[in-house]
Amino acid sequence: MECNEIIYRKADVTDVPAIQAFVDKAKTVMDSQGIPQWDEIYPIKDDFIGDAEKKELYVGEIDGKPAVCFTLNKFQDEAYFTADWENKGEDFIVIHRLCVNPDFQGRGVGTQTCRYIEGLAWTGGASSIKLDAFTKNPISLAMYEKLGYKVTGYADWRKGRFKLMEKVLKF
Repeated sequence: MECNEIIYRKADVTDVPAIQAFVDKAKTVMDSQGIPQWDEIYPIKDDFIGDAEKKELYVGEIDGKPAVCFTLNKFQDEAYFTADWENKGEDFIVIHRLCVNPDFQGRGVGTQTCRYIEGLAWTGGASSIKLDAFTKNPISLAMYEKLGYKVTGYADWRKGRFKLMEKVLKF
């Protein structure tokens, strides 16, 4: 089932309660699917408030309801420096905390959002996108692989192993 048009915009701190509500719902859904990726420690309200204050948090709405959120910046955890990135330069963007509201899952929102992010990155001068994806989340891994993201390394964090992934943009 395709999704209706998604209207993307930068989020502000007033959007955080609605974002946190659907992220908390997504945590419950992921747990029920055996994907223990997020919990009461991460991501939390303060993460989203900080992202909004830095103008790095985005929300996508369908029919006026929050359907997806994500953060874009250049922050790389220390583990990112162990990966074999194809783009060795500084013209990249990193996706953090991409979450589809469970009310809109299964409708292509994640894929459409990643394509939107690719356009943002390209027009912003980035030649690649980096991210990390939980190895126990087959849904996100399949989406990123289908979109052309390649594994460049691994990171072992509190919740387990993550794939460090990159997509080099070629338009």
